[in-house]
Amino acid sequence: MPYATNAGTEIRYEMDAPDAGDPDEAVVFCGDVGLGAWQFGWQHAALAGPYTVITPETRGVGRSDAPPGPYSVESLAADLDAVCAAEGIRNAHLVGYGLGGMVALTAALTSSRPASLALVGTPPAGDAYNPDGVWADPADPAAVEGSLSGLLSPDFREAHPDALSRIAEWRLAEDADRETYEAHRAAVEGFDLTDGLFKVTTPAVVVHGSDDTACPVTAGETLAEGLPRGEFHAVEGARHLVGVEASAAVNDLLVGWLAEHASASFE
Repeated sequence: MPYATNAGTEIRYEMDAPDAGDPDEAVVFCGDVGLGAWQFGWQHAALAGPYTVITPETRGVGRSDAPPGPYSVESLAADLDAVCAAEGIRNAHLVGYGLGGMVALTAALTSSRPASLALVGTPPAGDAYNPDGVWADPADPAAVEGSLSGLLSPDFREAHPDALSRIAEWRLAEDADRETYEAHRAAVEGFDLTDGLFKVTTPAVVVHGSDDTACPVTAGETLAEGLPRGEFHAVEGARHLVGVEASAAVNDLLVGWLAEHASASFE
C-alpha cells in the first residue's frame, strides 16, 4: 500500500479508481478525531468510480506513523498535502468530517491544491466541538458501543441494529488508541478560524446533522455564513455521523456538488 512522507512522518493511504476522470484530480477524504477509515465507507461507495478517491489514514491511525503528540491542524494539513503531492494531484476535492473539516479548511489556506471543500459536522473553531463525544477507547468495547448512542439518532439505531454492530466492530479494529486521540484533541483545541474565514475563498459546502450533539448545528451555520463561497445544508434529525445514518441524502449532496466543481464531471 502506498505511503507519503511529511517531514519524516509516513502517511498511509489508499487510492481507488485511479483512471477515473482527470489524472491530476481526486476526491480526498480527511478523517475525524481518532476515527479509522471505516468512517468514509458510505461516501466512498458513491464516489469511487465516477472519481478517483484517495483515503489517507490520519497520522496516528491505522498504519500511518504515530509520532508523539500533540498534533496541530497545520501538521495534519501538511500530511494531506504530502499525500496529494505523492500522487500528482493538482485539484483535490476535500471531504472532511469534524477534525477533518478543520484540516480541509486549513489546507485551503496553506495549499493551492484544494479545488472544493465539503465540510461535514465541522465548526469554525475547536471550542464548538466536543471530541469526547466522537472517540471512544477501542480497548473498551462497551464504551465504543455506548458512544454510538450520541453519534447516531434514536430512529437510526432502532431501525438498523445490525449496522450498529458492524460499526462497533470496525471502530474496535480501526480507531486510534488513547495517546493518539489526545494528540488529535490537541489539534481540535488549537483550531480557530473564526476571524479568518473570509480568507477561505475555495468553494465550500457545509453539511450538518440538525441534532448533532458533538458539534451543534449552529456551529455549521456560522461556518457557512463566514465562508465567502459557503453553502449550508442541514440534514433533519441526524446526529454527528450524518454521512452514515443519512448516507443517501449526503451522497446526493456530494454528487451534485462535485458535478459543479470537478472537471471530471464535464468529460
